[in-house]
Amino acid sequence: MEQVMFGAGCFWGVELGFSQLEGVIETAVGYSGGHDDAPTYERVCSGTTQHAEVVYLKYDPEIISFEKLLNVFWHGHDPTQINRQGPDVGTQYRSTIYYYSNEQRELAESTKAILDASGEFGAPIATELAAAQAFYPAEDYHQQYFAKRGMTSCGFKVH
Repeated sequence: MEQVMFGAGCFWGVELGFSQLEGVIETAVGYSGGHDDAPTYERVCSGTTQHAEVVYLKYDPEIISFEKLLNVFWHGHDPTQINRQGPDVGTQYRSTIYYYSNEQRELAESTKAILDASGEFGAPIATELAAAQAFYPAEDYHQQYFAKRGMTSCGFKVH
């Protein structure tokens, strides 16, 4: 199994989208990329911790490739937005990929460069790429938020 963290706006929809993919074994929503060792939703939303809302994925690369996960990530949200997605504004909503290996970093960098050069998004890609830091699971009521409410689709597009 391999792991990665993606930030693409509000983590509820991102988690729902990725959880529906065959080969994604586990998802959890939480916080990463900040400086607080005990982040809470309230503190993260205040902007003082610098954490991003992220989805932690554990996946089976024999079933789903990292390249496929990247494709879903790039096209599931607007990676040109800085510190926002739709009506959600703040550093916690930034577009980010927290990678766990050099191979993941290289593929994320190359796909970002290819998409940027293609002009597909009409603006430069603002997605942050960084080595994975600590993952702090969000409060229980955030986990599988949409699925617990019977929702099977959301704003995060899965192709």
